[in-house]
Amino acid sequence: MIMIMGERSLIILYAILMFLLHLKPAIGFTSRVEDDSVMCIERERQALLEFKKGLVDHHGRLSSWGSEDEKKNCCNWEGVHCSNQTSRVLELHLNAYQIDGFQRLLGPRFPNWIRTQRKLSFPDISDANILDTILDEWLEDLPPTIRVLNLSSNQIHGRLPNVSAKRLNGLAIDLSANRIEGPLPLFPTNLKILKLSKNRFSGSISSLCKINGQLLTLLDLSHNILSGQLPNCFMHWHKLIILDLAGNNFIGEVPSSLGLLSQLQTLRLNDNNFSGHLPSSLRNCNSLTIMDLGNNRFSGKVPAWIGEGLPRLIFLLLGSNKFYGSIPLHLCWLKNLQILDLCLNDISGTIPQCINNFTAMAQKGKFSIDTILTIIHGNNLAYLHKYVYSAMFVLKRKEYVYSNNLGLLKIINLSSNKLSGKLPSKISGLLEFVVLNVSRNNLIGEIPHMIGQLKQLESLDLSRNQFSGEIPFSMSDLNFLSDLDLSYNNLSGKIPSSTQLQSLNANDFIGNTALCGPPLKQKCPGEETSNQTFLETCLFLIIGQHKGLALCNNDGEHDKIVEELSEAWMMIRSG
Repeated sequence: MIMIMGERSLIILYAILMFLLHLKPAIGFTSRVEDDSVMCIERERQALLEFKKGLVDHHGRLSSWGSEDEKKNCCNWEGVHCSNQTSRVLELHLNAYQIDGFQRLLGPRFPNWIRTQRKLSFPDISDANILDTILDEWLEDLPPTIRVLNLSSNQIHGRLPNVSAKRLNGLAIDLSANRIEGPLPLFPTNLKILKLSKNRFSGSISSLCKINGQLLTLLDLSHNILSGQLPNCFMHWHKLIILDLAGNNFIGEVPSSLGLLSQLQTLRLNDNNFSGHLPSSLRNCNSLTIMDLGNNRFSGKVPAWIGEGLPRLIFLLLGSNKFYGSIPLHLCWLKNLQILDLCLNDISGTIPQCINNFTAMAQKGKFSIDTILTIIHGNNLAYLHKYVYSAMFVLKRKEYVYSNNLGLLKIINLSSNKLSGKLPSKISGLLEFVVLNVSRNNLIGEIPHMIGQLKQLESLDLSRNQFSGEIPFSMSDLNFLSDLDLSYNNLSGKIPSSTQLQSLNANDFIGNTALCGPPLKQKCPGEETSNQTFLETCLFLIIGQHKGLALCNNDGEHDKIVEELSEAWMMIRSG
């Protein structure tokens, strides 16, 4: 049977009780004991009462838990299940209770009683309001039964001591989202998961090379202040599925041993100072679905082997680097690609005509970005860990961080390069497109006439190019379009009429001297003539009327009106 560690608050309650009971928990349904001859063990009853003290039970849901004589048998307490043979407490079921009935009161100090517990398996003390340092002596001598240590999302601070050197079997450690600082300590050699993201760790990560037990599946060190070059020891981690080093200060080239990770699915090296060419050995990571290398100083041509060797890629982000040369045609082999970001490089040449081969951008459907890692312990218990990839994109001229809904986006961003030639008309076949940005290039020609087929398009930026001709009338069919920038091109003619286009800002169209119509103030030629003719006719009739009145009444008042109106009429005629 599988225990899913996702409902964090309930799991914390369960885990703490296991600490107190010195139990290795059995997972499964055990009927509540009604036989009064089965009496719970006194030590365990006291542990349950101690556990209750750490809760605020506003609704009296644990009213059966007490020290009175009639409540002495804890096997009859609500949510407690004991063994019919041994009277040991096997399970604590709080799943039926609403979470608002319980408030954890663990913080702000780190729980001292944890040091005496030697049969822990899944201690989950995440998001528990702890504002303290970790007990060094406990972390250096973890119980041999421990499988998962989750202290994430607290405010734990100070330095992290060395973690137990014992050969713990496939330990998972999650200390993410705290304020731990200093260099990385030593960890057990056969770790399975190590999450230290969103802390203040600094210095080199070379000490991690001692994790050589061939079990590591997830390494997340993102958003720290780690630095230096990456050690060339990835050959120890051939089972690695997720490698996230984003948001640090790493420098130098990516080591070639990274290409030995044939099971790697997510590679995040973005927002660092890596440089040099991408190692060709990465083509062997043919299980990759996410490769985010943006905002570094990588150079060279965009490798053709990305399209040849990484057929499962769904997100390819190489923006804000120093890549040059043309876009390789081999990228068109990536039929599963949903996000392609090559912005802010020095890429030249034309946009490949085979761009319509990105068939995932033409089809409905959402890619699941959740990676589930399972650590199995025995025949009846497993810990499921979910890793969710997130990324920041500029959409509607604002920065947004997408995570759970990232799989819905279909994006091509080629902005701020040196691309030339025309925008391929076949791009209109990518029917589920959401964002297209080719701004700040040297593209020419007309905007594809069938661009209105992209019914899901929300953001379109073609600004600062040399597009010419009229804006396609089909763009009036883009009902979801809320961000459009066509400024500073050579477009001409009337802006098509539609609720979406006329509701946009005039700045989205400026810099096209021959463009006219709302939302621009510049009138189109036909509209100017029509309005002028109407005014001329009206004034002519009024002048004629006043001339007749002047003759009939023989007074100077009407003569003066005729003179003023005639001047106005001449001004209109002269433009």
